[in-house]
Amino acid sequence: MATLPSVSYSITVRLELDGHGSAVGSLTNAVEHVGGVITALDVASAGHERIRIDVTCAARDTDHAQAIVDALGAIEGVTVHKVSDRTFLMHLGGKIEMKSKVPLRNRDELSMAYTPGVARVSQAIAANPDDARRLTIKRNSVAVVTDGSAVLGLGNIGPQAAMPVMEGKAALFKRFADIDAWPIALDTQDVDEIVRTVQILAPGFGGINLEDISAPRCFEVEARLRDLLDIPVFHDDQHGTAIVVLAALRNALRVVGKNLSEVRIAMSGAGAAGTAILKLLMHAGAKDVIVCDIHGAVHSGRDDLDPNLAWIAENTNPEGYSGDLRGAVNGADVFIGVSAPNVLTGDDIAEMNDDSIIFALANPDPEVDPEVAHLHAAVVATGRSDYPNQINNVLVFPGVFRGLLDAQSDHVDSDMMVAAAKALADVVTDDELGPHYIIPSVFQPDLSGHVAAAVREAALREQERRNERRGRADAAARADRGDAGIR
Repeated sequence: MATLPSVSYSITVRLELDGHGSAVGSLTNAVEHVGGVITALDVASAGHERIRIDVTCAARDTDHAQAIVDALGAIEGVTVHKVSDRTFLMHLGGKIEMKSKVPLRNRDELSMAYTPGVARVSQAIAANPDDARRLTIKRNSVAVVTDGSAVLGLGNIGPQAAMPVMEGKAALFKRFADIDAWPIALDTQDVDEIVRTVQILAPGFGGINLEDISAPRCFEVEARLRDLLDIPVFHDDQHGTAIVVLAALRNALRVVGKNLSEVRIAMSGAGAAGTAILKLLMHAGAKDVIVCDIHGAVHSGRDDLDPNLAWIAENTNPEGYSGDLRGAVNGADVFIGVSAPNVLTGDDIAEMNDDSIIFALANPDPEVDPEVAHLHAAVVATGRSDYPNQINNVLVFPGVFRGLLDAQSDHVDSDMMVAAAKALADVVTDDELGPHYIIPSVFQPDLSGHVAAAVREAALREQERRNERRGRADAAARADRGDAGIR
């Protein structure tokens, strides 16, 4: 796939050149000649003979950016003074900061915010620990926790290199849900140490967002923390992806007039994201699914099944198909890929059922070229921003946590995630819905609010059910004690 110029590789080049009328045109021609895109052109200063101009360009990658600079510098009479990488400039000094919500303008305010007045609040929380959600940042705080072992598509690059991503995640929490999120990068990849560290940090947070922790360790980390903590634990690489996929698939099925419970789904990828997608789809009603990994279809006859693959083998592939991905795709209605680039061709997609749906989510290169897939499929989605129907976690995780925090929920479950997916899908109206618009933009007004409201209601319903079960259990216990003569 040809990569288009992107703002991710945006540079600003400060040039000095002759002030004659054709000078600016020569800059534009030079950039276009090497395949760059000028996005801004500003005169920094001007004199009678020479002018200084800042030229901002989008490039394909760092080598292409250098080619643009070289092309500009080769123009007769042009001097290159400075080149700035706009992405690195944005990250200088980090992207987030802490600000006080209360004024500290005089001694009275200082005495209430800190000692001696703060002692009264601490004593109140000591007497009633539940007040921590009311009287501290716990009620609106999320820890974004990583060990740097699976950062974006970069692999195991470590906790310090993961920090820019975690800061970005925190910025998205604030921008889209007004949640204060804190990057926690751990210098360990030992499961026991991660679990214990998060456990002892948890009192200061209302939720834990696990991020970029590699499989299969991420499964154990999440499961153990859910058992240990009284706040929601959400692995966004798994569950955020799963929610957006379910939402997009609900709408894609509306486009082609098919039902989730009746379609055959072929999946490529049995890691963290693939397993979470599978489990949520099945919870929502999917029944006929074949999952493939690098060794082919996952089935009970394989002798290389770890606990995660064993669960998949037991709960999917009802006919025991044992072939490769191409065979699994043949005759399927839906393909979902969270695996590797270019594992399918257009010929493979052509063998799917009519009105097929393709979710090729590997980044930056999908499992099948989207342009080719469009020739044979009714609906195509990717993880890329330069194609329609981008599947992106940012669509959902701010709203999910907003709803969980507002409900003061102590966990997140599949019913809440299905509610989030339905709310996200319903943002796309019947008039808007079509093959190229099955999922809304992250900048859709109040998108997070719709998701948050659905999650909050689902969480409150679950709390009501638990209270009712607890009440029945208490009543039964009292009855048993009464029958035994204990008063």
